Amino acid sequence: MMSKKWNEIAEKIIAKERAVAERNRGGIPYTTEQPHRLGDWSDPDRISWWTNGFWGGMMWQLFSATGEAVFRESAVDVEEKLDAVLMDYNGMDHDAGFRFLPTAVAHWRIDGNEASKNRGLLAAANLAGRFNPNGSFIRAWNDFNDGRDTRGWAIIDCMMNLPLLYWASDLLKDDRFKGIAVRHADTARERFIRADGSVRHIVGFDPATGEYLRDYGGQGMGEGSSWTRGQSWALYGFALSHLHTGRAADLETARKVADRFIERIPDDGLIPVDFDQEKECPWRDDTAAAIASCGLLTLAKLTEEARYRDAAERLLAALDEKEADYDPEHDELLTRGTAAYHDKNHDFPIIYGDYYYIEAIWKLTEKELFLW
Repeated sequence: MMSKKWNEIAEKIIAKERAVAERNRGGIPYTTEQPHRLGDWSDPDRISWWTNGFWGGMMWQLFSATGEAVFRESAVDVEEKLDAVLMDYNGMDHDAGFRFLPTAVAHWRIDGNEASKNRGLLAAANLAGRFNPNGSFIRAWNDFNDGRDTRGWAIIDCMMNLPLLYWASDLLKDDRFKGIAVRHADTARERFIRADGSVRHIVGFDPATGEYLRDYGGQGMGEGSSWTRGQSWALYGFALSHLHTGRAADLETARKVADRFIERIPDDGLIPVDFDQEKECPWRDDTAAAIASCGLLTLAKLTEEARYRDAAERLLAALDEKEADYDPEHDELLTRGTAAYHDKNHDFPIIYGDYYYIEAIWKLTEKELFLW
């Protein structure tokens, strides 16, 4: 697809999100809770939800591209609301990067804001504190999650949170943060990436000894299956780890996962919830396609191999033509996300799908504010 087309898409996104941002001032959306209107997840019961940084990230990406005040004001509002999460031990978990890289650290990147830097460093220190040297992994949740003992659980999503540690390490010239990130990445490579390049979602370790115990199906179809968003987290996460460290093993892993992902892209370019689901199953996950696109475009730059950009453009073209809603009266951008295969609800908008779609289009149009 010609660059002119990507620029046309970017302009449609900006026009739409200008109206969406105005309608949602003061909120932190996750999904549409009524037709075409985003719900507010900024109340005390939801403020710690792991996706609550992505709306701020969208706003910073749009502000960086346009300079318009509504986007900046919305981004700063999210950042300040997330102070409540930093002060809540049970609200913090392995997703510190998802919350604070697109908000506080993005703000610091924009103008060097000292309060934002402080927030980012507090979040990085908390994430570093989750590292278990017995097994060399960053623990996902706190002691118990939904009644289950998860003290020894790690998940592939954490690869995308490691850039918070790389950022802190570079900023402070303190290799402790980077060292933790590298050791977690090594464990993820060994325990999460299968020989064929597919990816496990959750791995359980003995928290006292570090012994590998088992893996879990998690948000995919089941144990041994290939949950597509997990594939995309691994693809982009290892590419970013290579970007920050230069380690050949991280790049090799990113390529291995990417090659497997590309092999399994359906003919229509739309990504299923799980690559192993039945062909008759209609469920799709636009979020996996958008995240994978960002990872593939990053790999294309790192390797100078056109096939990765070609694959990303194929995914984005399918989203643009079949899944994207550019109507300014509708709050959602991508329309068919799925949080987990076994959930009751499927094919609904999810905020991180919109974020990564914007980031991918911004990469193609050179508008991107680098957040990771």
